[in-house]
Amino acid sequence: MLGFLNLDKPANYTSHDCIAQLRRQLHYKRIGHGGTLDPMATGVLPIAIGAATRLLPYLPQTKVYVGTIRFGLTTTTDDITGTVLTSTTAQQLTVAAIEAILPQFIGTIEQRPPAYSAIQVSGQRLYARARAGEVVNAPLRTVEINAIDLLMWQPGDQPEVTLRITCGSGTYIRALARDLGGALGVGGTLCALRRVESGGLPIEQSVALDQITVTDLPLLSPQRVLAHLPWVALEAGQVTDWYHGRGVLGDWHQPENTLMGVTCAATQACLGLGISIGDRLQPKVVLRD
Repeated sequence: MLGFLNLDKPANYTSHDCIAQLRRQLHYKRIGHGGTLDPMATGVLPIAIGAATRLLPYLPQTKVYVGTIRFGLTTTTDDITGTVLTSTTAQQLTVAAIEAILPQFIGTIEQRPPAYSAIQVSGQRLYARARAGEVVNAPLRTVEINAIDLLMWQPGDQPEVTLRITCGSGTYIRALARDLGGALGVGGTLCALRRVESGGLPIEQSVALDQITVTDLPLLSPQRVLAHLPWVALEAGQVTDWYHGRGVLGDWHQPENTLMGVTCAATQACLGLGISIGDRLQPKVVLRD
């Protein structure tokens, strides 16, 4: 068994909960995920089955979220599940003010992750330290936010805005909600989040957790999920060299040090990933399932 699932993670499940349930449903242990989602959030969670777990680091890194931010409210977790820190009116806030400030959060920016996050500092998860009552200041990290589009505005005493955010790996939408509210001087917290694309997988093609069974397993091939890479098919003699970790001679028509997907010409099975070095394709990830 080897391939990927485009899972629509349900609310109130951790990413690990999804893996545990899939292991029970499929009676198979070698399952992993690419890109953690908070329990509150729903949406695309790329799942790898079998030897495909070794390919998870090579999925496209762009992620797309649709998130709703409530202004006038701050919490310990920077989302609606946390303990309220401040609650005030933000009725004076306008959609024009939000549109004017959004460009400050687009591009390569410095972001401080939420105190309640899985980041490790000095060997401890930040959320564990925060739950123990410690005042936590997460270290700043550089993240990439490619685009923020305003989808909906709901005025009120604590108005809400719904945004579509296209970003790179490691971006915290909870932190974006907090920082937007801070920049506007009213505070903000994330009250809904759905990931609509991750690892190149769109929400429109995702499958619900309870719909996946051994007899109805909508596996996606590595060739499809890693379609952003060039692919090459090896003949029988080349496959032998590949499995022995030897560079495979050929004309790969790729620049030096290009990462390439590798299949078997006879069976179309995915054999892994290689690096083009001159006229050789050097094995980087060799798959046997």
